[in-house]
Amino acid sequence: MITIRVTGSGFLYNMVRILAGTLLDVGAGRLEPEDMVSILAARDRAAAGPTAPAKGLFLVKMEYRDAKPVL
Repeated sequence: MITIRVTGSGFLYNMVRILAGTLLDVGAGRLEPEDMVSILAARDRAAAGPTAPAKGLFLVKMEYRDAKPVL
């Protein structure tokens, strides 16, 4: 079993599945762990690994916090 915990203030469509697929590529040796830094910095979907299938992925919990004003 693999557990991936993701925390953020907002997510794009399939974002967590893309992160999971990319991390699976790291685990399989197709990418180096250090590649994650440049993949995230690129802010380009083409730089990331495959989208993990939804099978087996599930939401455990959501927390809502008071929004703070952005200046």
